[in-house]
Amino acid sequence: MTTSSVFDSPADPGRNVLCVGAAVLDTLFRVRALPTGQGKILPYDMLQVAEGMASSAAFAVARLGGHASLWGAVGDDATGERIITDLGNSGIDTSGMVRVAGARSAVSTILVDDQGERLIVPFYDAALHETVKPVTKQDLSAFDAVLVDVRWPKLALRTLSAAGEAGKPAILDGDVAGDGVIEMLAPAASHIVFSQPAAERLTGTAEPAKAVGLLKRKFEHAFISVTSGENGSFWFDDQTGEIAHLAAPKVRAVDTLAAGDIFHGAFALAIAGGMPIAETMRLSSMAAALKCQVFGGRIGAPGRAEVCDALRGWDALVTTMRGR
Repeated sequence: MTTSSVFDSPADPGRNVLCVGAAVLDTLFRVRALPTGQGKILPYDMLQVAEGMASSAAFAVARLGGHASLWGAVGDDATGERIITDLGNSGIDTSGMVRVAGARSAVSTILVDDQGERLIVPFYDAALHETVKPVTKQDLSAFDAVLVDVRWPKLALRTLSAAGEAGKPAILDGDVAGDGVIEMLAPAASHIVFSQPAAERLTGTAEPAKAVGLLKRKFEHAFISVTSGENGSFWFDDQTGEIAHLAAPKVRAVDTLAAGDIFHGAFALAIAGGMPIAETMRLSSMAAALKCQVFGGRIGAPGRAEVCDALRGWDALVTTMRGR
């Protein structure tokens, strides 16, 4: 059983993380099974929540006791106002959000089945991200780390670059993106946590461990990890030159939506607090697993005490394998 005192304080609660990217109004429908063809499907539960990769990660930071700020864009419409209000009421500093005149706020419809899997239909108005403000290292002086997703690539690149100039962790959520987006952002990142689908798309292999090695060759300057859901997380250990693997906590998944985002938020807060990588991965994995037990997307993000209690009861062993 893990009892290390470091888990009693997973990150300095004073740490301030800036998240940059998606802010979406999601409509979630809970269904017995995902559709396989045309027709009508009747949900037995639903809710609406403002989330998105960066937004959900920011919520995870706040839930774990950190200070979370969000830079994203919404339209000058009622949906945009609802998104900002919802996120602000969730403990996220939204003062850096942009309201774009004439643009439509991002929305998505999501089906979640009884196994926790989901089908997502998102809509992003291209006009939301046409204008990009300059970002300097002075603009990031209040933050201990930045985390960007792939939904606003130009702003993400400027933020990562400014963080690098300021000597602060510049973390990239390497999810599936348009052609060339990851290749544009990765050189400016100090840490990249890829989703398994994005890693497979970039490397051509469905084996996460192999993908880690290939991605490390491609982006040698950065910490490289691949998360693979119930298969756990994999990363390149820069000290040993080996690939490390942490099995995922065993949970009954009710809703996997936003689990990766919760992982990224926990990861960013831990890195901002100087936590060693192996412990950072344990913290992030547990936070994501606990989220999966709750329907409602990012609403299921666990609090600091819940994560600490779960970590003390989790016999998590990191295994290693040959590196590149």
